[in-house]
Amino acid sequence: MQPPLENESSVLVFTLSGLNETMENRYVFFSFTALFYPLMVFCNVTVIFTIISHKKLHEPMYLFICNLCVNGLFGTSGFYPKFMYDLLSYDHVISYDGCMIQIFVIYSSALCDFSTLTVMAYDRYVAICRPLEYHSIMTNQRVLQCILFCWLTPFFCMSVLIILIARLTLCDSTIEKLYCEIWAVAKLSCFSTTLNNVFGYIVILAYFAHAVLIFCSYIHLIKKCMKSIESRHKFIQTCVPHLLSLINVTTALLFDVLYSRYGLSIILSLEFLIVPPILNPLVYGLNFPEIRKKILWIIKASK
Repeated sequence: MQPPLENESSVLVFTLSGLNETMENRYVFFSFTALFYPLMVFCNVTVIFTIISHKKLHEPMYLFICNLCVNGLFGTSGFYPKFMYDLLSYDHVISYDGCMIQIFVIYSSALCDFSTLTVMAYDRYVAICRPLEYHSIMTNQRVLQCILFCWLTPFFCMSVLIILIARLTLCDSTIEKLYCEIWAVAKLSCFSTTLNNVFGYIVILAYFAHAVLIFCSYIHLIKKCMKSIESRHKFIQTCVPHLLSLINVTTALLFDVLYSRYGLSIILSLEFLIVPPILNPLVYGLNFPEIRKKILWIIKASK
């Protein structure tokens, strides 16, 4: 009998064992999720619709906020519908193809969040440190390029990682999480995952470079704000929400990595699927006067 080839996998269905210990409270979790997910969708759709429907908000900063909200809907769509179904089911399984799609959606969304926050940091740097050149730098073409960068870079990274996972033969089919997680699937391999790990570290380094760019932008922003009260006010109004989102996303991704490596609490590992998608529309929608005014106008007009 010939040994299995490395590019063939006998696993057609994965079992998600993350819910096994919490099935006694599944109806509580389902009720919470059934309330939270529609609320999260509503908040993001409200901000997206408000920005798209008002030409005054067709500025780079608002378009990037819109992109952040669209990405929040994209990422959570890969988790919540399946999670809610599993809460009402006794068999927590997912097909091989479904697992690959879930990995792609969830993790490309997480990377897109970080890319968008990097682009927003650059936008704030130009707006505050080089205000006279802002409109000549942040043209419609440049904004489009930035948005494409936010999506295409994560899509490329995740496509390569999915291809690298697909080439592996798997010796087990049990994933100890609530959803398909890229490192958890790789751990099931019968063969070496060195190539997967190497490319994974390349992706981590690439997004660490994003963090360096954000850090450099804020060093310049802080120096500039020390010299002018007007710049200080603009920094507080537009950059503080960005910093809150950045800290939140970074912490959330850290929790996910810690769970993958050291078995951190499952609930904490879900932080990047729970907090950023609801926090971003609330922070930007309530803090930015222009968005807040338009949302209130839409609410009044609908009555």
